[in-house]
Amino acid sequence: MSSGARRAARFTGAVAVVAVALAAVSGLGPATGAAGVDGAGARVLVTTIDDAITPVIADHLTDGVERAEDGGYQAYVVRLDTPGGLDVSMRDIIRDFLAARVPVVVHVSPSGARAASAGALITFSAHVAAMAPGTAIGAATPVDLEGGDLGEKAVNDAAALAESVARLRDRNVDFAVDTVRRARSAPADEAVELGAVDLLAASLPELLRDIDGLEVTLAGGEVVTLATDGAAVVEYDVGGFRRVLQWLADPNLAFLFLSVGSLGLIYELANPGVGAGGIVGAGLIILALFSLSVLPVDAVGLIFLLLAVTLFVAELFAPGVGVFAALGAAALVLSGLFLFRDTAGLGVSLAVVLPTALLVGGATVAAGRLALRARRAPSTTTGAGTLVGKLVTVERASGSTGQAHVDGAWWNLRTGGEPLHPGDEVRVRSMDGLDLVVEHTTSHSADPTDEQGGPTDG
Repeated sequence: MSSGARRAARFTGAVAVVAVALAAVSGLGPATGAAGVDGAGARVLVTTIDDAITPVIADHLTDGVERAEDGGYQAYVVRLDTPGGLDVSMRDIIRDFLAARVPVVVHVSPSGARAASAGALITFSAHVAAMAPGTAIGAATPVDLEGGDLGEKAVNDAAALAESVARLRDRNVDFAVDTVRRARSAPADEAVELGAVDLLAASLPELLRDIDGLEVTLAGGEVVTLATDGAAVVEYDVGGFRRVLQWLADPNLAFLFLSVGSLGLIYELANPGVGAGGIVGAGLIILALFSLSVLPVDAVGLIFLLLAVTLFVAELFAPGVGVFAALGAAALVLSGLFLFRDTAGLGVSLAVVLPTALLVGGATVAAGRLALRARRAPSTTTGAGTLVGKLVTVERASGSTGQAHVDGAWWNLRTGGEPLHPGDEVRVRSMDGLDLVVEHTTSHSADPTDEQGGPTDG
């Protein structure tokens, strides 16, 4: 499958949901800038990745490879600092780097940066792998939901990829495999000594000077010689739009959006007719859908999330000591733990899950109490009290029940037994649940012959 097809598959549907809203404030394309480009000398395309590896980052790096190829750049340099990320995104990046028709240089920098987990294998896949002093590489063992090592099958698969990439790039195969099987890591100087990476370079100018004249073999066997000393640097930024998408592709934010969005819908159920809770809740859930579309979602987490919402709704209709809300909060915690298959650099923190579950559970208890108070004492409740004594016009009627449009919302009407007719003017006497109990302002005869002045007796 081509890189363009993979990008289309990754973003179909999800980006369409948020693109219109975000494009207006953040711009549609990545920003670029040039330093000293005069059109005569060599150029290198440089991008900075300092976040977890997600489909958004994979898409940006793929675009960078294509731009470097089409623009005739001497090299595509990736300044990397990442805790890891998604396996599928890592494999997309590695596939594109291995197939690149332009030299790809990964520089783990600045000092203090790391190429951990997925970042280590991405570094191994570059034509040239460099590290700044004070950086580290390794710890690529796949992890499970609790952060522990995955089973033998997953580890073997990741180790085979690491071995294959290291062998293709003529790097230390044993070290590459150990980063997966034994979570091995190494500082920059040791990584160079072991042959895991090619060189140390403290800065970008030093890197471009040191790799000048180096021969690399591209896909298809073509051998090229790098001419990078003094080359003009063209920055290829991630761009505002992709930064927003990367921000949204965060499990912690996704969990918060789902939880608070559900709370907004719950409050809308507790106080129908206002609309603010429903609008805010729906908007947050729509944003969460983007995160769910690019993150590895576990079905067990979704089941716990649905269970939590169901229990919270039950608390609205059967409020008491908060048993349903407490069970819902517990289900929400389990949802946070299971919703995303934990990946290095991408996971939901307990520091987010526990306070959020307590907040939503407590707010649901409050909403249940408000709903109960509205049902028991509607005349003193905000919204209901403003309707008592109000004159309304019956729009639809059937016997002693009907409907009227009051203050922007439709309400059910009923009397103590007197019939209602369309067009009748009635006064709101009280509120029972979501029904308005009304009475006629004047006597109304059910016999139409009275209105014509006809006799009622023989």
